[in-house]
Amino acid sequence: MFQAPFFRRDFPALEGGRVRLRAPEAADYAEWAALREESRGFLQPWEPQWAPDELSRSAYRQRLRRYRIEFDQGTSISFFLFEKERGRLAGGISIGSIRLGVARSAHIGYWMGERYAGQGLMLDALHLVIPFAFNRLNLHRLEAACIPGNRRSVRLLEKAGFQQEGLLRSYLRINGVWQDHFLYALIAGEHLRNQGEARA
Repeated sequence: MFQAPFFRRDFPALEGGRVRLRAPEAADYAEWAALREESRGFLQPWEPQWAPDELSRSAYRQRLRRYRIEFDQGTSISFFLFEKERGRLAGGISIGSIRLGVARSAHIGYWMGERYAGQGLMLDALHLVIPFAFNRLNLHRLEAACIPGNRRSVRLLEKAGFQQEGLLRSYLRINGVWQDHFLYALIAGEHLRNQGEARA
């Protein structure tokens, strides 16, 4: 179990110019279910196969319990992403598979409602999550995996500074099929160097 002081505090909220990230709450259910349902065809090709009760209130409650347990154990932090202008739920992003010790690494995952795709909101969210992971959680390495055909995700990760490291064959079972994934990674020192070059 991760015993760092951070995880003994309340769930964090992160805020940028256009987006706000905070813990999912029970009161978010209706908006979450509506956004996921209207984005079903957009999301399903890139996600694990949806259960028959995927969008039910009981499944959502179980999801919240899992988020809380993983946060308390120090293995994952899951955020909902809200656009600040109108306060609407737009997607979600997580820092998962957190490992300390000699690894000090984690895996980034995300989803975006179809109506909000292509507006740069997820890139803004990554610009909040990345420094949080490196500076607040003191991680050294962030990883992300995406299906080679998901060009939108490839562009997002590369814009955020991640570098492709290779192909993971038959890596994850997505939409009922084992899929190859590109592995992307960002190292803390690289991020600092990229930030310095951007300011220069």
